[in-house]
Amino acid sequence: MRKRYNKNKTRSKFYRTNERIFANELRVLDLKGKQIGILNKREALEIAREKEMDLVEIAPFAKPPVARVIDFKKFLYQEEKKRREEKKKSKNSETKEIRLGPFMDDHDLETMIRRAREFLEGNDKVKLVVRFKGRQMGHPEFGHQVIGKAISRLSDISKVDKEAHFEGRQLISMLSPDKKKKHEEEQEKNQEVGKQTL
Repeated sequence: MRKRYNKNKTRSKFYRTNERIFANELRVLDLKGKQIGILNKREALEIAREKEMDLVEIAPFAKPPVARVIDFKKFLYQEEKKRREEKKKSKNSETKEIRLGPFMDDHDLETMIRRAREFLEGNDKVKLVVRFKGRQMGHPEFGHQVIGKAISRLSDISKVDKEAHFEGRQLISMLSPDKKKKHEEEQEKNQEVGKQTL
């Protein structure tokens, strides 16, 4: 039975350690990353054993290859931690859909605007969709009014990526978070707080 390739499974970086290192000559670094010097593999292994550490090849393609005297398990843990933090920082923004009706009352519209605001503050894009059913298509102006109200009430934290346009029986507009506006708003708040404390 053939194994399926899982592209979501992240391959961890492979490091050669101790006797598995091929190079006979190595540039050796200590625990703090300070250079010990260029040593042969046997001398480097002796230093690692004396300190009860591992010799880990961290730059195999350098000339000579670079190896570090370090606790390998601790080193792998720190690498994984670094990778997770980078992944967290580069959180991809999603597109969230907010469905509206052409004849929505103000209370329902406010609820949907609040939800859209939460998505935008969470750094997600928002797709505003006004769905028309049956005879409602005869009054597209009501859909434009509803979408216009939503856009104007979210204008303090968002920018319009795509103006309202029809796709079949749906009126669609795309909004994305405007970090510049958000930053300006935070500065204004901080200034107001500063004035109150004086």
